[in-house]
Amino acid sequence: MKALISGAGGFVGPHLTAHLEACGDEVAAMDLESGPDLRDGRGWVDTVADHRPDVIYHLAGWSDVGSSWDDPWTTFEVNTLGTISILEAARLAGTPRVLVISSADVYGIVAPSDLPLTEHQPARPRSPYGASKQAAEAAALQYWRGHGLATVLVRPFNHLGPGQSPRFAAPGFAAQIAEAERRGPSQLRHGDLSAERDLTDVRDVVRAYRRLATSGEPGEIYNVCSGRAVSMEQVLDTLLGLSDVPMERSVDPALIRPIDLPVLCGSYAKLEAATGWRPEIDLDQTLAAVLDDARRRQRVGLTRH
Repeated sequence: MKALISGAGGFVGPHLTAHLEACGDEVAAMDLESGPDLRDGRGWVDTVADHRPDVIYHLAGWSDVGSSWDDPWTTFEVNTLGTISILEAARLAGTPRVLVISSADVYGIVAPSDLPLTEHQPARPRSPYGASKQAAEAAALQYWRGHGLATVLVRPFNHLGPGQSPRFAAPGFAAQIAEAERRGPSQLRHGDLSAERDLTDVRDVVRAYRRLATSGEPGEIYNVCSGRAVSMEQVLDTLLGLSDVPMERSVDPALIRPIDLPVLCGSYAKLEAATGWRPEIDLDQTLAAVLDDARRRQRVGLTRH
């Protein structure tokens, strides 16, 4: 199978590229250095026409929920209009299938009685990021209904693993711990630790993406998640438990979001029924890999200086 990945230089892209190649797929990995900006619709028409993929994995976009509050204009421009650039290019090239990666943030704040969330839950996004992803979903469904472009929509819940930016919570904790191991005890800054999230290893996530590319039903939405919620305090405790360095904790107001979701937990039953996928990597194993990655980055930083 010939695949084209948008956003291949981000966190998920290298993991997806490696998994697809291990499965024997031919991969064209596009990022801002090797491909056009999402806002360059003509550029994507030419790129997709040149590569003629069997499937497009549309990963590219604005991924920072917190900073979407500061720049909603760019968030919508990249996530919504950028998705239309991909869809239109696929339509014109006759691409058989497009996997559009949305986000569980489209669900918004939900009642405990709604958990775990299924794909039937109404979308009520509270952040500019979540709203931009819902708008991108609507565009993808319109291309399926109006043009017959086989779009499969994916709502991944929080995922983590090696290579993720320290702008996100778990790798941010790990980066501070790794630095303290090198320099000595210090304060660990954090935001709200009471929030509970459904966390999946990125290596499990990319397995789900390929299965949906081959077995997902066009016009359908699929959750990718672990099926259980874990508090960020538990995540931090686990990471601290993997290190001997003592650290004091302090709340950083800059890390508190204007609106945050207290609990987010999903069901992967629909995905499992369609593809047989289940998460395989334990959270403790994932967090150990995240901390090891942070330590590696510290060593690389020292070498470069």
